[in-house]
Amino acid sequence: MTVSADLSNPISLQDPIQVLRDRYLDAALDEASFSGWLPNALTRAREAANLSEGEALLAAPRGAVDLIDAWFDRAERAMERAIEDCEPGTKIRAKATLAVRVRLEALSTHKESLRRAAIYLAVPNNAPDAVRIGWRAADRAWVAMGDPSTDFNYYTKRTILSGVHLATLAYWLQDESDDSAATWAFLDKQIGRVMQFEKVKAQVNQLVDKIPDPLGILTRLRYGAQPKP
Repeated sequence: MTVSADLSNPISLQDPIQVLRDRYLDAALDEASFSGWLPNALTRAREAANLSEGEALLAAPRGAVDLIDAWFDRAERAMERAIEDCEPGTKIRAKATLAVRVRLEALSTHKESLRRAAIYLAVPNNAPDAVRIGWRAADRAWVAMGDPSTDFNYYTKRTILSGVHLATLAYWLQDESDDSAATWAFLDKQIGRVMQFEKVKAQVNQLVDKIPDPLGILTRLRYGAQPKP
């Protein structure tokens, strides 16, 4: 017997594991704001999502890391859509600013869960995943902006923008200004440094020194320090 998908029904085309992961993640976001991303919190989230232990394992084999990763992926998809919707002729600076801001705003609906996720990723064992997630966000942003580079510039641009993503997130987590005005001013300054790289590539080393170090930011986040503007 041949089984075929119903192409007229978008739901039939969804990855069933992704459906489970989304249910698990939505429940975990609510739970994490109170209890963090610890195993007991994930157990309560699994039960709230009405998932069996086996379904939860399929959805997130590594538990909290996979759920946090999926959450950031969700925000990055919103970021990509926003960049793709830009008017023709939109400047790279505006697109880069939009990329960081939209990603952060997509995460901001669960600010306390985000704070706890940042602390969780700052644990040394999770640092490689934190760096990978930051790199992925920067890569997806540059690809959406149509960046054609394949040489040294490819790596430098992504390293710099991943630092901007993380620094802005860390700044926003401690920002108490109205409508996050201080964060957006901080972001504008950081994006200005990215644009310097585009204009003065001969000064790459000097510029990279000015961009926040992702691992250093993770360490400060763990102990409650705010990045410097």
